Amino acid sequence: MPLINLPAFAADLLADFERLKTLRVDTPVIQPAEPFLDMAGEDLRRRIFMTESETGESLCLRPEFTIPVCLRHIETATGTPQRYAYLGEVFRQRRDGSNEFYQAGIEDLGDQDTAGADARAIGDAMLVVTSRLPGRRLRVTLGDQSVFEAVVAACGLPAGWQKRLIHAFGDQKQLQRLLAELADPKSSGVFGPEVERLAGMGILDDEERLITEIAETMEATGYSTNASRSPGDIARRLKEKMELATTRLDKAALAIMREFLALDLPLADAPDALHQFATGSGLKIGDALALFDARVAALSKTGADVDVIRYRAAFGRPLDYYTGLVFEIELEEIPAVLAGGGRFDRLLTLLGAREHIPAVGFSLWLDRIERAIAAAGGAK
Repeated sequence: MPLINLPAFAADLLADFERLKTLRVDTPVIQPAEPFLDMAGEDLRRRIFMTESETGESLCLRPEFTIPVCLRHIETATGTPQRYAYLGEVFRQRRDGSNEFYQAGIEDLGDQDTAGADARAIGDAMLVVTSRLPGRRLRVTLGDQSVFEAVVAACGLPAGWQKRLIHAFGDQKQLQRLLAELADPKSSGVFGPEVERLAGMGILDDEERLITEIAETMEATGYSTNASRSPGDIARRLKEKMELATTRLDKAALAIMREFLALDLPLADAPDALHQFATGSGLKIGDALALFDARVAALSKTGADVDVIRYRAAFGRPLDYYTGLVFEIELEEIPAVLAGGGRFDRLLTLLGAREHIPAVGFSLWLDRIERAIAAAGGAK
């Protein structure tokens, strides 16, 4: 039995989902932990409640719905496109101590019209929130990981650095720290005594000699190659660390990165600003900007109030599976996220889908919406 009460507006919310032509689904409370540990990101990983089965399989209490809904879609071999709606309890540690709470949302799987599906997700989330809180002005923040990835790639950084920056997307402090490392490689601190020794031998650029030296060192120290990475794996990682540590982004490229990350403006002004940035910086990011433009155009046709949406180039959400659009919805006067979502085009393939399935969705924090309704004077 639930330990918390379902919000009074839940029935009306399900009716809204039905009008939005979704299929209501539920998923087990006990979930395999591996997908969340591998794909959800550090912010969620450290807050989930773990357990295990009699056979030692790692399990967890359901910390969110996106991964379970996607797993269910794959397991039931339901055709796409398909729009799923859900409403149920999730379990994860929160700073306010409410470790069990209700979430609801929509996952839109398989729609090949990326811009249209993105716009629908934002518009539906805004509609559901405003229906609960009529007359209250929303504040919507929108980011785009695909634009950020295009900028990083166009700056010509090595793959290892691109991966680090993309992983940090949305974490402003971490991004600034990484940019500082790119400005001054010596500050990165990735060189250890063993790397220095191998560098002194002059073999870091000779992979065969490097692997041999590592294998001999492992054997001499009694380090079992069966227990962890092989000498080849270690050699490749050492070379990657050297590349990361010695890569220096010139001042002009660093200025371009910082100029991009500083973009923060009304969504209606964002397409022109991004095109001006691309032209001024000389970066070839046309494909990413074309999708951004198409999304803004599609959003304007949904009837959503575009004037309350801001684009922030550095804005991301703390889940590793996002690949493009990310957004969050708050009330203008209350700094609490009521809804959030984004695009996760790689997730279903990583979870085992045999074909590529594009996907976008959003979640609603029902306890926060309930408190906002109470503050506004009653349930709607």
